[in-house]
Amino acid sequence: MEKNSKIYVAGHNGLVGSSIVKILKGKGYQNLLFRDLNELDLTNQEETLAFFKREKPDYVFLAAAKVGGIHANNTYRAQFIYENIMIQNNVIHSSYLSGVAKLLFLGSTCIYPKMANQPMKENELLTNTLEYTNEPYAIAKIAGIKMCESYNLQYGTNFISVMPTNLYGYNDNFNLENSHVLPALIRKNHLCKCIENKDFQAIRADLQKYPSSIDTTASETEIIHYLERFGIKQNGDKVELHVWGSGTPYREFLWAEDMADACVFLMETADFEDMVRVSDIKNGEIRNTHLNIGSGKEISIKDLAFLVKEKVGFNGEIKFDPSKPDGTPRKLTDPGKLHALGWKHKIELDEGIRMVYEYYTG
Repeated sequence: MEKNSKIYVAGHNGLVGSSIVKILKGKGYQNLLFRDLNELDLTNQEETLAFFKREKPDYVFLAAAKVGGIHANNTYRAQFIYENIMIQNNVIHSSYLSGVAKLLFLGSTCIYPKMANQPMKENELLTNTLEYTNEPYAIAKIAGIKMCESYNLQYGTNFISVMPTNLYGYNDNFNLENSHVLPALIRKNHLCKCIENKDFQAIRADLQKYPSSIDTTASETEIIHYLERFGIKQNGDKVELHVWGSGTPYREFLWAEDMADACVFLMETADFEDMVRVSDIKNGEIRNTHLNIGSGKEISIKDLAFLVKEKVGFNGEIKFDPSKPDGTPRKLTDPGKLHALGWKHKIELDEGIRMVYEYYTG
């Protein structure tokens, strides 16, 4: 990429997209192209193609997606598969038709089977059954990988795919109903601490800053009752946080700006032929050319909950509810292919949680 290249970041307002924009600007890329949801509906084929033909971007970061945690994925299954497939189809095909020089498609490590060998190498893809709760989202992302590979092989495009592990960072989704585990734990521990300190002014400020489906002028009793829906419970003078699942699954987390740095690094230095070179190609069959982006380190949900509790300063009790789904037992990536291309992560989880909480309360 040249510093004056026209670069379209699809999904620039989200955690992933905003991190990519920050890294691009920090490296001196100024000719950046964005569109908000009310300006461009990427699920609409005609709108998307017209946008690409009019703007003619040189490079595309495809970070736009419908995302959420276990509850959201399992509840809105049709929306997750439909919206993600539509976004991918329209952006990738329009990029081909308009002559985009290079595209980077972002997926997720949920593409791998529930019982995949650990740590997960790229060739674990499609070797077994997916985890049920996020199967529609995973299938959409697998389709995106195969679409990029297929366009490269048939049309000679330069579309690459990356599969980041669980991400967290400054512009995360802290919604009580559909956030991922780490931002959810940060917000819930914070609210527990506020109840513990009898600081309802801070609770009302939180509910106003990160909107929820309750009137912030409601009584303290009504607010406490509302927060119980999300596992935040007052038991006499004690405050408890109830966390979904047994706490035994392990997860890997990566600082979002580290992920974004890896994406920009790949757009600057690697092409599809490089993905093929570092992949395990057998019998001349080119497949699984996507790259994992991760730290290669994992932590149990139980240990994560207590680590967040420590960083936030909540003194109450954390309890786990094994009647709720755990999801995949382990999801540890093997980032060896990415390391072979010359990139490794910088921010460790302990430091990252501290940074996010400072951002959240700032």
